[in-house]
Amino acid sequence: MPPPPAYVKRFRMEAALRGLDPRVPRLPAGFFWLAWRPDLCEVHAQVKFRCFVGEPDTVLFPTLGDLDGCRALMRLIASRPSFCPGATWLVARHDAVVGTVQGLADASKFGAIQNLGVVADFRGLGLGEALLARALAGFAAAGMRHAMLEVTAANGPAVKLYRRAGFRGVQTLYKPVPVTEPAADELAAARPHP
Repeated sequence: MPPPPAYVKRFRMEAALRGLDPRVPRLPAGFFWLAWRPDLCEVHAQVKFRCFVGEPDTVLFPTLGDLDGCRALMRLIASRPSFCPGATWLVARHDAVVGTVQGLADASKFGAIQNLGVVADFRGLGLGEALLARALAGFAAAGMRHAMLEVTAANGPAVKLYRRAGFRGVQTLYKPVPVTEPAADELAAARPHP
């Protein structure tokens, strides 16, 4: 097995929030929304883990491939003063919770998408697009004027999703692959960038 690359190419993308469709995004039959509640922090962590374990992003963010790491990350996101409950959602059906997104908002009127993910068996159903739309509507309702996110350049489906939603690349970043326990650095990166 070849060693991991020394750097991972990522895009920082931004979108204006004016002109958003105010309607709640429709989910496929059998799926429903779960709004943020503090007692769902553990559920967000478990779904985040199921969405990202084994995915390429865990090379850069090993915390996402570890259930305890996802728990710590979710607690940190939810405890930040910039946490935006209206941009934090789960998608579920009767037997499972299958998608998650969290949002952070800052004083410069930027909302930051955090860890949008759909469990692999449920991809391709439009759940990621619906989660993104719901988070963006939550930012707009909280008074944010713009949204931002970072995405790994090699994640073609996610990049296409974000472009369809109006996001445009504003910066190309080359993030070094951690060679030691990255938890502190990764947790620090969970804040929005002005």
